[in-house]
Amino acid sequence: MADEEGAKKTPLARTVKDKWRSKHWYSVKAPGLFQRVTLGETMASEPEQVIGRQLETTLQELTAGSDIGKAHVKLRFAIERVSGENVAETRFVGHELTSDYVRRLARRKRSKIDLTLTVTTKDGVQIVLKPVAVGEQRLQANLQTELRHKLRSILIEEAATKTAPEFVREMLQGELGRLLANGLRTLYPLKKIEIRSSEVLGLIAEEATEADAPAEAGIPPAIEPPTPPDATPEPAGA
Repeated sequence: MADEEGAKKTPLARTVKDKWRSKHWYSVKAPGLFQRVTLGETMASEPEQVIGRQLETTLQELTAGSDIGKAHVKLRFAIERVSGENVAETRFVGHELTSDYVRRLARRKRSKIDLTLTVTTKDGVQIVLKPVAVGEQRLQANLQTELRHKLRSILIEEAATKTAPEFVREMLQGELGRLLANGLRTLYPLKKIEIRSSEVLGLIAEEATEADAPAEAGIPPAIEPPTPPDATPEPAGA
Protein backbone atom coordinates (compact mmCIF):
# COMPACT_ATOMS: atom_id res chain seq x y z
CA MET A 1 0.00 0.00 0.00
CA ALA A 2 2.83 2.42 0.90
CA ASP A 3 4.56 1.67 -2.42
CA GLU A 4 1.35 2.41 -4.31
CA GLU A 5 0.96 5.78 -2.53
CA GLY A 6 4.58 6.67 -3.31
CA ALA A 7 4.04 5.82 -6.97
CA LYS A 8 0.99 8.07 -7.09
CA LYS A 9 2.88 11.03 -5.58
CA THR A 10 5.89 10.81 -7.91
CA PRO A 11 4.20 12.06 -11.13
CA LEU A 12 2.65 15.04 -9.27
CA ALA A 13 5.98 16.04 -7.73
CA ARG A 14 7.67 15.77 -11.14
CA THR A 15 4.94 17.92 -12.73
CA VAL A 16 5.36 20.67 -10.11
CA LYS A 17 9.13 20.59 -10.57
CA ASP A 18 8.82 20.79 -14.36
CA LYS A 19 6.46 23.77 -14.13
CA TRP A 20 8.95 25.57 -11.90
CA ARG A 21 11.80 24.89 -14.32
CA SER A 22 9.74 26.25 -17.23
CA LYS A 23 9.34 29.67 -15.60
CA HIS A 24 11.59 32.61 -16.45
CA TRP A 25 12.53 35.77 -14.61
CA TYR A 26 11.60 39.08 -16.23
CA SER A 27 13.30 42.35 -15.29
CA VAL A 28 10.63 45.05 -14.86
CA LYS A 29 11.62 48.51 -16.08
CA ALA A 30 10.00 51.88 -15.39
CA PRO A 31 8.96 53.92 -18.46
CA GLY A 32 11.15 56.62 -20.02
CA LEU A 33 9.48 59.25 -17.82
CA PHE A 34 11.38 57.65 -14.92
CA GLN A 35 14.56 56.97 -16.91
CA ARG A 36 13.81 53.24 -17.16
CA VAL A 37 15.11 52.36 -13.72
CA THR A 38 14.61 48.75 -12.63
CA LEU A 39 11.46 48.28 -10.55
CA GLY A 40 12.04 44.63 -9.71
CA GLU A 41 11.56 41.18 -11.20
CA THR A 42 8.60 38.93 -11.91
CA MET A 43 8.34 35.29 -12.96
CA ALA A 44 6.20 33.59 -15.61
CA SER A 45 6.27 30.70 -18.05
CA GLU A 46 5.33 32.83 -21.07
CA PRO A 47 5.84 36.55 -21.80
CA GLU A 48 2.10 37.04 -22.28
CA GLN A 49 1.50 36.07 -18.64
CA VAL A 50 3.28 39.13 -17.24
CA ILE A 51 1.38 41.66 -19.36
CA GLY A 52 -1.13 43.52 -17.22
CA ARG A 53 0.59 42.84 -13.91
CA GLN A 54 0.90 45.90 -11.68
CA LEU A 55 3.76 46.89 -9.41
CA GLU A 56 3.81 49.46 -6.64
CA THR A 57 6.76 51.33 -5.20
CA THR A 58 7.37 54.59 -3.36
CA LEU A 59 8.97 57.65 -4.87
CA GLN A 60 11.76 57.37 -2.30
CA GLU A 61 12.48 53.74 -3.27
CA LEU A 62 12.35 54.55 -6.97
CA THR A 63 15.02 57.22 -6.55
CA ALA A 64 17.19 54.97 -4.35
CA GLY A 65 16.74 57.29 -1.38
CA SER A 66 17.72 60.45 -3.28
CA ASP A 67 14.25 61.91 -2.82
CA ILE A 68 14.26 61.80 0.99
CA GLY A 69 10.88 62.30 2.63
CA LYS A 70 8.85 60.87 -0.25
CA ALA A 71 8.12 57.46 1.27
CA HIS A 72 4.46 58.48 1.55
CA VAL A 73 4.12 58.81 -2.25
CA LYS A 74 3.19 55.44 -3.76
CA LEU A 75 3.61 54.99 -7.53
CA ARG A 76 1.81 52.35 -9.60
CA PHE A 77 3.08 50.81 -12.84
CA ALA A 78 1.48 48.26 -15.20
CA ILE A 79 3.43 45.95 -17.52
CA GLU A 80 2.57 46.76 -21.14
CA ARG A 81 4.90 44.50 -23.15
CA VAL A 82 7.99 42.30 -23.04
CA SER A 83 11.01 43.21 -25.14
CA GLY A 84 14.70 42.34 -25.47
CA GLU A 85 16.21 39.83 -23.06
CA ASN A 86 13.18 39.17 -20.86
CA VAL A 87 12.61 42.86 -20.12
CA ALA A 88 9.09 43.82 -19.05
CA GLU A 89 8.24 47.39 -20.07
CA THR A 90 5.74 49.30 -17.95
CA ARG A 91 3.59 52.41 -18.13
CA PHE A 92 2.85 54.83 -15.30
CA VAL A 93 -0.67 54.16 -14.00
CA GLY A 94 -0.90 56.76 -11.25
CA HIS A 95 0.03 57.54 -7.67
CA GLU A 96 -1.49 57.70 -4.22
CA LEU A 97 -0.50 59.20 -0.88
CA THR A 98 -0.46 56.81 2.08
CA SER A 99 -3.58 56.95 4.25
CA ASP A 100 -1.66 57.81 7.44
CA TYR A 101 -0.05 60.82 5.71
CA VAL A 102 -3.48 62.12 4.58
CA ARG A 103 -4.87 61.63 8.10
CA ARG A 104 -2.04 63.70 9.56
CA LEU A 105 -2.84 66.52 7.14
CA ALA A 106 -6.45 66.91 8.29
CA ARG A 107 -6.44 66.89 12.06
CA ARG A 108 -9.25 67.99 14.35
CA LYS A 109 -10.68 71.51 13.95
CA ARG A 110 -9.38 71.77 10.39
CA SER A 111 -11.49 71.85 7.26
CA LYS A 112 -10.57 69.38 4.54
CA ILE A 113 -11.65 70.08 0.97
CA ASP A 114 -11.77 67.03 -1.31
CA LEU A 115 -12.33 67.05 -5.04
CA THR A 116 -12.33 64.59 -7.95
CA LEU A 117 -11.91 65.77 -11.53
CA THR A 118 -10.52 64.69 -14.89
CA VAL A 119 -8.03 66.95 -16.66
CA THR A 120 -6.62 66.73 -20.18
CA THR A 121 -2.99 67.57 -20.87
CA LYS A 122 -1.69 69.47 -23.89
CA ASP A 123 -0.83 66.18 -25.63
CA GLY A 124 -4.30 64.74 -25.06
CA VAL A 125 -3.72 62.43 -22.07
CA GLN A 126 -6.56 62.33 -19.54
CA ILE A 127 -5.67 62.09 -15.85
CA VAL A 128 -8.10 61.68 -12.95
CA LEU A 129 -6.98 63.83 -10.01
CA LYS A 130 -8.10 63.80 -6.39
CA PRO A 131 -6.66 66.88 -4.68
CA VAL A 132 -7.05 67.58 -0.97
CA ALA A 133 -6.77 71.03 0.56
CA VAL A 134 -6.53 71.69 4.29
CA GLY A 135 -7.36 74.91 6.11
CA GLU A 136 -5.80 76.03 9.39
CA GLN A 137 -9.28 76.22 10.95
CA ARG A 138 -12.87 75.32 10.14
CA LEU A 139 -14.11 77.12 7.01
CA GLN A 140 -17.61 78.22 6.14
CA ALA A 141 -19.47 76.14 3.56
CA ASN A 142 -19.72 78.96 0.99
CA LEU A 143 -15.94 79.58 1.22
CA GLN A 144 -15.26 75.88 0.74
CA THR A 145 -17.42 75.95 -2.38
CA GLU A 146 -15.51 78.92 -3.80
CA LEU A 147 -12.18 77.24 -3.05
CA ARG A 148 -13.33 74.02 -4.68
CA HIS A 149 -14.39 75.83 -7.89
CA LYS A 150 -11.11 77.77 -8.03
CA LEU A 151 -9.11 74.60 -7.41
CA ARG A 152 -10.87 72.86 -10.29
CA SER A 153 -10.32 75.73 -12.75
CA ILE A 154 -6.60 76.07 -11.92
CA LEU A 155 -5.97 72.34 -12.39
CA ILE A 156 -7.81 72.22 -15.73
CA GLU A 157 -5.95 75.28 -17.02
CA GLU A 158 -2.54 74.07 -15.81
CA ALA A 159 -2.95 70.61 -17.36
CA ALA A 160 -3.90 72.16 -20.70
CA THR A 161 -0.57 74.02 -20.83
CA LYS A 162 1.63 71.00 -20.01
CA THR A 163 2.41 67.71 -21.73
CA ALA A 164 1.64 64.59 -19.70
CA PRO A 165 5.32 64.03 -18.69
CA GLU A 166 5.64 67.68 -17.63
CA PHE A 167 2.39 67.57 -15.64
CA VAL A 168 3.31 64.31 -13.87
CA ARG A 169 6.72 65.69 -12.87
CA GLU A 170 5.10 68.87 -11.58
CA MET A 171 2.62 66.79 -9.57
CA LEU A 172 5.17 64.40 -8.03
CA GLN A 173 7.73 67.08 -7.24
CA GLY A 174 5.17 69.14 -5.29
CA GLU A 175 5.33 72.10 -7.67
CA LEU A 176 1.67 71.66 -8.54
CA GLY A 177 0.66 71.92 -4.89
CA ARG A 178 2.60 75.17 -4.51
CA LEU A 179 1.00 76.53 -7.67
CA LEU A 180 -2.46 75.74 -6.30
CA ALA A 181 -1.66 77.33 -2.94
CA ASN A 182 -0.59 80.57 -4.63
CA GLY A 183 -3.67 80.57 -6.86
CA LEU A 184 -6.05 80.16 -3.91
CA ARG A 185 -4.29 82.61 -1.63
CA THR A 186 -6.56 85.47 -2.69
CA LEU A 187 -9.57 83.55 -1.39
CA TYR A 188 -7.96 81.96 1.68
CA PRO A 189 -4.38 81.02 2.64
CA LEU A 190 -4.73 77.26 2.92
CA LYS A 191 -2.26 75.37 5.10
CA LYS A 192 -1.58 72.51 2.68
CA ILE A 193 -2.66 71.34 -0.77
CA GLU A 194 -1.71 67.92 -2.11
CA ILE A 195 -2.78 65.72 -5.00
CA ARG A 196 -3.98 62.78 -2.93
CA SER A 197 -4.14 60.39 -5.88
CA SER A 198 -4.03 60.28 -9.65
CA GLU A 199 -4.98 57.80 -12.37
CA VAL A 200 -3.62 58.06 -15.90
CA LEU A 201 -6.30 56.99 -18.37
CA GLY A 202 -4.05 56.99 -21.43
CA LEU A 203 -0.51 56.05 -22.37
CA ILE A 204 2.10 58.72 -21.66
CA ALA A 205 4.46 59.04 -24.61
CA GLU A 206 8.07 58.44 -23.63
CA GLU A 207 10.54 61.20 -24.30
CA ALA A 208 13.35 59.86 -26.47
CA THR A 209 16.08 61.74 -24.62
CA GLU A 210 15.02 60.26 -21.31
CA ALA A 211 14.30 56.76 -22.58
CA ASP A 212 17.78 56.49 -24.10
CA ALA A 213 19.77 58.12 -21.31
CA PRO A 214 20.80 56.10 -18.24
CA ALA A 215 19.86 57.39 -14.80
CA GLU A 216 22.63 59.45 -13.23
CA ALA A 217 23.75 58.58 -9.71
CA GLY A 218 22.23 60.80 -7.06
CA ILE A 219 19.63 62.34 -9.38
CA PRO A 220 16.01 61.25 -8.80
CA PRO A 221 14.72 59.73 -12.07
CA ALA A 222 11.49 61.77 -12.09
CA ILE A 223 13.20 64.99 -11.05
CA GLU A 224 15.54 67.01 -13.20
CA PRO A 225 18.75 68.28 -11.55
CA PRO A 226 18.64 71.96 -10.53
CA THR A 227 20.69 74.51 -12.47
CA PRO A 228 23.48 76.09 -10.37
CA PRO A 229 22.75 79.76 -9.57
CA ASP A 230 26.02 80.97 -11.10
CA ALA A 231 25.81 78.79 -14.19
CA THR A 232 25.87 80.62 -17.50
CA PRO A 233 25.10 79.04 -20.90
CA GLU A 234 28.11 78.28 -23.07
CA PRO A 235 28.27 79.99 -26.46
CA ALA A 236 27.39 77.92 -29.50
CA GLY A 237 30.25 75.88 -30.80
CA ALA A 238 32.19 76.00 -27.49
